[in-house]
Amino acid sequence: MKKYEGAFILVSNLEEDVRNAEIEKVKNIITERKGTVEKVNEWGQRRLAYEIDKKREGYYVFIDFTAGKDAVDEINRICKISDNFIRHMIVVDESK
Repeated sequence: MKKYEGAFILVSNLEEDVRNAEIEKVKNIITERKGTVEKVNEWGQRRLAYEIDKKREGYYVFIDFTAGKDAVDEINRICKISDNFIRHMIVVDESK
């Protein structure tokens, strides 16, 4: 298992319970596949650097976790098909 950092930008006008459900969904994918969530850092609503799909703001969430490749693949799949995620990126955390 490797350490990863995931950056997720959610639609800014989501209700709080829907937004929390999406974050929980990502965390559940990690834990169901024997990974661990080390830190969740919610930056909150921020202005995007450039307009994406006619949206100027997004809700930023960063998750540090340890997991296998299957968990990363499933998170990527879920984020691609969900309309609640504007963008996401998961990178290997080599600093630790």
